[in-house]
Amino acid sequence: MWQKKNLLAGNQLFYLLGGALLILIVLTAAITYGWSQGLPVASLAGEPVVVTVKAGMSTQDIGEMLYSKGLIRNVFYFRLVAKNAGLENSLKAGDYALTPNMAPNDMLSLIAQGKTAYVKFTIPEGFTIDQIAKLLGEKKLADPNKFRTLAKNFAPYDYMSATPNLVYRAEGFLFPDTYRVPRGITEEQLLRMMANQFDTQLTPAMRQKAQEKGLSIRELVILASLVEKEARIEKDRPIIAGVFINRIKQDMPLQSCATIQYILGYPKPELTIQDTEIPSPYNTYRNMGLPPGPIANPGIASINAVLSDNTTDYLYFVADSQGAHHFSRTYDEHLTAINRVN
Repeated sequence: MWQKKNLLAGNQLFYLLGGALLILIVLTAAITYGWSQGLPVASLAGEPVVVTVKAGMSTQDIGEMLYSKGLIRNVFYFRLVAKNAGLENSLKAGDYALTPNMAPNDMLSLIAQGKTAYVKFTIPEGFTIDQIAKLLGEKKLADPNKFRTLAKNFAPYDYMSATPNLVYRAEGFLFPDTYRVPRGITEEQLLRMMANQFDTQLTPAMRQKAQEKGLSIRELVILASLVEKEARIEKDRPIIAGVFINRIKQDMPLQSCATIQYILGYPKPELTIQDTEIPSPYNTYRNMGLPPGPIANPGIASINAVLSDNTTDYLYFVADSQGAHHFSRTYDEHLTAINRVN
């Protein structure tokens, strides 16, 4: 009986070893066959190649794509690694930057985790440089402090030229939009990309309209930034722009609450008298005319509101709890509107 059990155990061990040897032989043959059939030889330079994994692609499909780009030597081995790692059904669609000297399991891990080569982010209308820097930091695309430091003096276009007491030369000229950028992009490249987008979006026709209204591009953007931060309802934008233009023409201070909030660095819902007395060149309660620079990065709607036929005789406005503005021609009317909305 003892000899029979040992014989059975020996046979089982033999079959196990034989099975393992067979798998090894098949795998070796597959790899050897691949090499012999002239598969692309992976470059040792390690230059990244961007590949697109589409939704619904199988491990076989992905392997064949990687093979065709010279990123792997053998599709069968790639599939075997995916199967052993339990990642066959976990590969995510997206664009990935892979290098030929990466091991297949590293490629699979990258794709399974969805660590794409490109990152998409959206800059909302009215975001400030500080808010953009924070967003880019959260997306792991930039060092917020470095981005802010560069933004202080970043001015690739003449209309971004510095004026005294300016916080950021780039403020107002980074176009709010959705961007798709490669990982590893620098802070300066991000600034230049958004500034270039602004310059593209500001069409020749818009520049001509600004000139006809007697506005420089810089003045246009400053006014648009005030409109962007004050308006909550689309139809109010051109009227608010008209109010600001009227106050400038009549040598009245703009008294924009948005400029005080820019000084404070956060959107304080209710400003106090003390807030409006803060000594700052951006304080439009204490200083006449426009602030030294934009207080946000306005979108096209606010820029067009300034350029529109915004003729009005209103000089005052106040917002209600729903964000709608109530406009007045005289200070007494304005006081009545304030009492009505509060």
